Amino acid sequence: MKVFMIGGTGLLGSEAARVLIERGHEVTSIALPPFPQGAVLPPEMKIEYGNYLEMTDDEIRNHMSGCEGFVFAAGVDERVEGPAPIYDLFKKYNIDPLKRLLKIAKECGVKHVAICGSYFAYFAKTRKELELTKWHPYIRSRVDQEEMAMSFADASFDVAVLELPYIFGTQPGRKPVWVFLVEQIRSMKAATLYPKGGTTMVTVHQVGQALAGAIEYNKGGNCYPIGYYNMTWREMLAIVHKHLGCPDRKIITIPNWMYAMGSKNLMKEQKKNNIEGGLHMVKFTDLQCSNLFIDKTLGCDLLHVEADDIDAAIGDSIRLCVDVLDGKTKTIGMRGE
Repeated sequence: MKVFMIGGTGLLGSEAARVLIERGHEVTSIALPPFPQGAVLPPEMKIEYGNYLEMTDDEIRNHMSGCEGFVFAAGVDERVEGPAPIYDLFKKYNIDPLKRLLKIAKECGVKHVAICGSYFAYFAKTRKELELTKWHPYIRSRVDQEEMAMSFADASFDVAVLELPYIFGTQPGRKPVWVFLVEQIRSMKAATLYPKGGTTMVTVHQVGQALAGAIEYNKGGNCYPIGYYNMTWREMLAIVHKHLGCPDRKIITIPNWMYAMGSKNLMKEQKKNNIEGGLHMVKFTDLQCSNLFIDKTLGCDLLHVEADDIDAAIGDSIRLCVDVLDGKTKTIGMRGE
């Protein structure tokens, strides 16, 4: 199958391309420069560097012509801050361009689509009492993205949105999302203070398998909650400490009110700087301080995702974070950083 991809040089897109090519598919991609220094891409992947947001419909059609699969591994996540209303920025990068791409893909005869989404959309649907779409512009945008994508699905156009959780693994030259965590731990001298709760997680390779699996196995329109390894924050931090070289470091679980107080100060600082975040951090307390677990049978098993070494993936991420913070390596970040 010939597969067209947006974001083929990214952390997730490049791994999905690698898995697809290993399975015998042909992958072409549009990717936004710069290319991460030191990153290794599948040599068989055909890449054109450019900004798909600035391309005409006809230019996009030329790329999609003859393709049966389409992978959207681009967009921005909840870390982006900007002028209010921040929802407009998420709509600009995660919803509007995807809507255009899906319309063109359908016109070009593409049959199978896989989209990188967020596991916050899953919890918005399963924990309605938290009113996540009301309080968090980013989560609202991800739910809206899913609804828009599902509106295109029919018997001849399969659309899968992967509701992706915390992801561990690295791409040389690309800044890991976990730099903030290592900075936090380093700033706390005696012990690591962290809230209760936990999260589900996967490795980068498992995301690549899930995207490939969505192209190969999904039928109709489906949103797949993706989670393979469920850990409390204490369990995850113990692994992080090990790879930071401080395996005996104490972990102190703070009460919810203390987390909310820190979040309130963060939001005050945002307001002072006339910016808004994708998450209302005070309201986010109830979610962050709970177990955001997902059973692998809900998504990973359906997409034929296999077990991987999550400990090693966490270690790779943490060591690269240390190198970034210590100035030992140069990396590029996400859009908006």
